[in-house]
Amino acid sequence: MVSVRCKIIVQSEFEKFGLKCINIEMGRIEISGFITPEQSQLIGIALLDYGLELLDNKKNILIERIKNVIIDMIHYSDTPLKINFSEYLSNTLKLDYTYLANIFSEVQGSTIEQFIIMQKIQFVKQLIIYNELNLTEISWKLHYSSVAHLSAQFKKVTGLTPSAFKHLDYQGISA
Repeated sequence: MVSVRCKIIVQSEFEKFGLKCINIEMGRIEISGFITPEQSQLIGIALLDYGLELLDNKKNILIERIKNVIIDMIHYSDTPLKINFSEYLSNTLKLDYTYLANIFSEVQGSTIEQFIIMQKIQFVKQLIIYNELNLTEISWKLHYSSVAHLSAQFKKVTGLTPSAFKHLDYQGISA
């Protein structure tokens, strides 16, 4: 759950079952009272219609929290990150980074670093498609050390340089 729209949908679905949401954060919902297994199942089914998922496995919940923190930091933050991602995740989630990394790898089959890179590249694609920033501005916004570093990582992930990707987009063939 990242957007306000998602939070409104979740709150609405819980309220349909007479459950009051006290606090809704990324990947967490605090309700007053108890939720029955039947309510949980029905709410989970209702949320699937909106592309949302109700998680009850602690590892999966933690993975979603990790992903949400990363997505929020990459896609929605205008504040430059003054510490590295591992420290930021650890501080935000109040858990040791090694523990977070091990759980993430165990459940996802890939590393947190790989997820961060994929999110950054997806965001770079969006920025290129919408022509919002030039590559220098994009590399600064996403904390790359240089445009060359951004371009190399982009090519490694997509098989294209940012310029070639932009050219494809202009032809209406974006990857």
